[in-house]
Amino acid sequence: MVFWVFGYGSLVWNPGFDYDDKMIGFITDYRRVFDLACIDHRGTPDHPARTCTLEKYQGAICWGTAYCVGGGPEKEKAAMEYLERRECEYDKKSLVEFFKDEDDVQPTLTGVIVFTSTPDKVSNKYYLGPAPLEDMARQIATAHGPCGNNREYLFSLEKAMFDIGHEEDYIIELANEVRKVLEIKGAGKEKRLIRPVHTPEKGLIRPVHTPLKSHISPLKIHPLVEAVAGDS
Repeated sequence: MVFWVFGYGSLVWNPGFDYDDKMIGFITDYRRVFDLACIDHRGTPDHPARTCTLEKYQGAICWGTAYCVGGGPEKEKAAMEYLERRECEYDKKSLVEFFKDEDDVQPTLTGVIVFTSTPDKVSNKYYLGPAPLEDMARQIATAHGPCGNNREYLFSLEKAMFDIGHEEDYIIELANEVRKVLEIKGAGKEKRLIRPVHTPEKGLIRPVHTPLKSHISPLKIHPLVEAVAGDS
């Protein structure tokens, strides 16, 4: 049985499993937040990293990548076992609708798996909860683990969202705050992500920084008829 899984963190740029197809798109009523601890990849139990999870938020949309896994029971089982090991800090698997375009009335896919975390420090030991931007930046700037440091995770996500054409202001703001911390600590200046802008008058390309706005993307609300799962 074929399944689809939605990636919104490191799965966007590094799925790590064998898949048959992928699509860029979004899910609704969720927003990305850096409220989850990672103690075995980008951090340690003594100094946990901050990685992203999803938070329920009416009207928000979250862009990412959906991956299709088929090819028979063995391949599908291997992919799911890999995902469950990798996403061990996430204590929930939810089924969501997936859209390719903001003007779509019906979802492209239904029943897409997404790994999320319970926003409760008692029932989920990995849940850190929200914190001021400056505090999160200091934690991300200094945490590291067996798979690398925490800031590489954030900067890779920033670039991945740029690459799929859906930069997110929340990520950019947090990444720029981490760069400030690194400069203060003398760790050197981390390269800021910039994008080329065409100047029609002279045909020049000049880099500019992305303007900051709210990290909640606007969403056109449409009445949904009964959803039908697609397979492409």
